[in-house]
Amino acid sequence: MRWFVEVLKKYAVFKGRARRREYWMFTLISCIIAIVLMAADEIFGTGEIIQNVYTVALLLPCITVMVRRLHDTDRSGWWALFSLVPLVGFITVMVFMCLDSTPGDNEHGPNPKNIPAHPAYPAY
Repeated sequence: MRWFVEVLKKYAVFKGRARRREYWMFTLISCIIAIVLMAADEIFGTGEIIQNVYTVALLLPCITVMVRRLHDTDRSGWWALFSLVPLVGFITVMVFMCLDSTPGDNEHGPNPKNIPAHPAYPAY
C-alpha cells in the first residue's frame, strides 16, 4: 500500500524517476481496487458510476508514474503517448516499463535505487 500512497502524493509530479517496483505495485494495487469497486457497482446496482469516478481520479497519477518510470529507463516521457498506438505501441511501452533502471544518475535525476529508504518504511 506504501507504493500506492507514494504515487498519489506525487500525483502531478512529472519530473524525476520512478522505480520498477513503484510503478508495478501502484498498478497492481490500482487494479485490485478497481475490481473491488466493479463488484461494489454490481452489488449496489449503480451501473459503473463508482468505478468510473475512481478511473477518472487516478488518470493523472497513472500518467505521471508512467512518465517517471520512462525517465528511469532514460527515455523521454513523451514515449507514453506511443502507448496510444494500437498493439505495437502498447507492447513497446510495456517492455519499457519492465526494463531495469539505468545505472547511476541520468538527465532526469539520481537513480532511485541508490536513495536511502524513508526511516518510517523498511527497505525492500
